[in-house]
Amino acid sequence: MNPQAKLVFTISLLLGTTITISSNHWVTAWVGLEINTLAILPLISKSHHPRAIEAATKYFLVQAAASTLVLFSSMTNAWCTGQWDITQLTHPMSCLILTAAISMKLGLVPFHFWFPEVLQGSSLTIGLLLSTAMKFPPITLLYMTSQSLNPSLLATMAILSAALGGWMGLNQTQTRKIMAFSSISHLGWMAIIITYNPKLTLLNFYLYAMMTATVFMTLNSMKILKLSTLMTAWTKAPSLSTILLLTLLSLAGLPPLTGFLPKWLILQELTKQDMSPAAVLISLLSLLGLFFYLRL
Repeated sequence: MNPQAKLVFTISLLLGTTITISSNHWVTAWVGLEINTLAILPLISKSHHPRAIEAATKYFLVQAAASTLVLFSSMTNAWCTGQWDITQLTHPMSCLILTAAISMKLGLVPFHFWFPEVLQGSSLTIGLLLSTAMKFPPITLLYMTSQSLNPSLLATMAILSAALGGWMGLNQTQTRKIMAFSSISHLGWMAIIITYNPKLTLLNFYLYAMMTATVFMTLNSMKILKLSTLMTAWTKAPSLSTILLLTLLSLAGLPPLTGFLPKWLILQELTKQDMSPAAVLISLLSLLGLFFYLRL
């Protein structure tokens, strides 16, 4: 791909994200999401490998369906209440459809099937973009509508995401698939707290994005795509391997490291909201994640 095209797509990605996170009107938010989707597609499929083309097709179909649902939920809300403002999402049906749409965009269980496949078909750099930058606009939409969302539905999806992210990550040998399931499990932590304390979700997302960026960049510089390659990496680049180890343990949420902070705050907030069973359950499920990070 020539540099000019790459520059255009990168600028479009930044533009799409900026439009979505700064909009008040549902249509402009939808336009931003569409620009984002269309800008990342050529980047996913640029290697012309059949796996990459398949990943781009899957990504396009899922994101197009999710964007349609976002538009549908906002139109239903505007039809019933006369409001196009993002923060004024009050109609229960619209809230339900929007939750499903954003879950599809993010890859929350039960709409998670596309994410590991798409990540496996892309390169590590595009995998980094898909796991961090492309999750930011949908999370800001959740943040802006957090007052209207259904807490029990989100909590159920969150616990399922944490469980599935942990279970499915256990038997993977491809590093990109492991990172995909790790992302699904982290999204569970973000979704469970969004209705109670949206700022905690953002804190969790920022820290997750920083740690995931570190992992992807380290894997990319050592050209590691499989666990078997990772086993021999220690001899080639000991310092990078140490950084990778510490970042993975931080992603898992081990106490002295940064990744423990958002999980601790989330558990504290859930206990305050009389959701101790959910807090216990999600913290036990995160032990599964810890196990597969230790395998790495």
